[in-house]
Amino acid sequence: MSVAEEAPKRPTVSAEEGGLFSTVRNLWQYMWPAGRTDLKVRVVLAIGALLVSKVATTLVPFIYKWIIDSLDGATPDTALLMGVAVPVVLVIAFGVGNIIDAGFQQLRDVLFASVGQHAVRKLALQTFEHMHRLSLRFHLARRTGGLSRVIERGTKGIETIVRFTMLNTAPTLVEFVITGTIFVVMFGVSYLSVLVVTVWLYLWFTIKASNWRISIRRDMNESDTDANGKAIDSLLNFETVKYFANEKMEADRFDASMARYERSAIRIWSSLGFLNFGQAVIFYSGTVVIGVLAVIGVMNRTLTLGDFVLLNTFLMQIYRPLNMIGFVYREIRQGLTDIEEMFKLLDRPPEIQNKPGARPIAITGPVIRFEDVKFHYDPDRPILKGVSFEVPAGKTIAVVGPSGAGKSTISRLLYRFYDVIEGRITIDGQDLRDVTQESLRAAIGMVPQDTVLFNDTIAYNIRYGRPDATEDEVRKAAELAQIGHFIEALPKGFETQVGERGLKLSGGEKQRVAIARTILKAPAILILDEATSALDTKTEQDIKSALDLVSANRTTLVIAHRLSTVVNADEIIVLRDGQIAERGTHSGLLARQGLYSQMWNRQREASEVEELARKVANDPEGFVKRGLPAAE
Repeated sequence: MSVAEEAPKRPTVSAEEGGLFSTVRNLWQYMWPAGRTDLKVRVVLAIGALLVSKVATTLVPFIYKWIIDSLDGATPDTALLMGVAVPVVLVIAFGVGNIIDAGFQQLRDVLFASVGQHAVRKLALQTFEHMHRLSLRFHLARRTGGLSRVIERGTKGIETIVRFTMLNTAPTLVEFVITGTIFVVMFGVSYLSVLVVTVWLYLWFTIKASNWRISIRRDMNESDTDANGKAIDSLLNFETVKYFANEKMEADRFDASMARYERSAIRIWSSLGFLNFGQAVIFYSGTVVIGVLAVIGVMNRTLTLGDFVLLNTFLMQIYRPLNMIGFVYREIRQGLTDIEEMFKLLDRPPEIQNKPGARPIAITGPVIRFEDVKFHYDPDRPILKGVSFEVPAGKTIAVVGPSGAGKSTISRLLYRFYDVIEGRITIDGQDLRDVTQESLRAAIGMVPQDTVLFNDTIAYNIRYGRPDATEDEVRKAAELAQIGHFIEALPKGFETQVGERGLKLSGGEKQRVAIARTILKAPAILILDEATSALDTKTEQDIKSALDLVSANRTTLVIAHRLSTVVNADEIIVLRDGQIAERGTHSGLLARQGLYSQMWNRQREASEVEELARKVANDPEGFVKRGLPAAE
């Protein structure tokens, strides 16, 4: 069973509510995972090792007392046990007891390591999957760098909480109970009273001081997230920074965030020093009181010297877990703060969800229909205002129009990145809201304007269209996209790394890889969203033939800026201000002398100027001879 399949319902946790016990209750399902008997056995064995360690921890002070008493005359030096003097035997037992204590503590940690790491893995996977379920609207508003840091801190916080609550908090409470019982039985209520007051003051001070430090920690996390986001954003836009020579500005922005982080970090360490000093004052004040009572008992001969050592040994042993309780509480509170942002992400419901009973889409045509579709990103700014059109099976319909007319919104609605506000979109009569998102997107292929590739090989990026494709199928797709010869000419061929976001390839090369990826996917529906608008005219013409090949006999929706790419479309729809202004074939729209005709004439003039400039650049002397000005 995969981790994704066994992932339980996510807990709701906040650093401000519920406290430790509600957190442990919610996280118990990760420490005692369903369907993982091996991990449950490890939990039981870890608890067993923990109990053995605590038994040894309790016996060691008594052995120490017996050693002191034997040396002080309470037990004759000449007494023998198995032929060896009693003090020698007790010293050996003291060493063995400490070894058993240390050994079983380490065994406990080793046994529990798999449980803790499995919990981290499951929660990290849940978060990753949830991020992919969230809407495009969410991701457009988030910084990738800040998001990755939130998840990183959150998974570490989960590990902290799971480990410390399971392996430290409960055992320490058991040790307090055992020690308290020994104090009241052997030394009386007065000793126990001092111990209880000391422990209570210690915990009260630790909780108060730790709660104060939480706000500082949160501010430090925010500044860390901000700095990391700025750094990644700047590096992803490396070329833009160079274009404008803004390295200094980027460094200043990053340093401003780091300065805020520096101030918070200094406050964190300063407050930690105050916390540690306060804890030491409280504990050692209690130790002094108990020590004075014990000294008086020894002087009055109501206690032996070994009893004095026993008391101090127990106090030292209590200080270790008591100090750990303070550390554990601080770590758990800080862990809760660290996972708070991650859990806020998990609490955010996906904007687009499969409705109950949604079925996989059934493709027969496919025929796409937009029926009186209205949509807006912001209620104050409508994008589509009642758009209706049909893309018949196997036909190519183009949507053109000025910038901001709503062209790209149509492709996003068809992919169901957003739901329509009014009206509906159907494929073969099936409302997109009634089918599963996975099956819908599997039926659609996209060649976008801005092709972003994964930082991997060319083969990986092409195979992304169909991960189970063979090498021959990948090569065939590359050939159909007219990029096969280029790839074969590279030193590493299909294993060539494309770099971050594909920056090692040119715009035309990246676009051909995107076309090959879509060819390999072999979708029933094809969307070309401004697929050549970012390319020069020469590259556009080269890629257009590849696009014609991939769109042949497919239901195709073309979102176009350059009208030269849609002249052969079966129908052209002209959008203006979110409404259909004109529709028809290329020749028919030109004859109407309307908006499409105006756009066509402007682009044709721009193309003629571009072509003239290219010819002048290629043959300046020839143009001078013909009386035309050469390019400077």
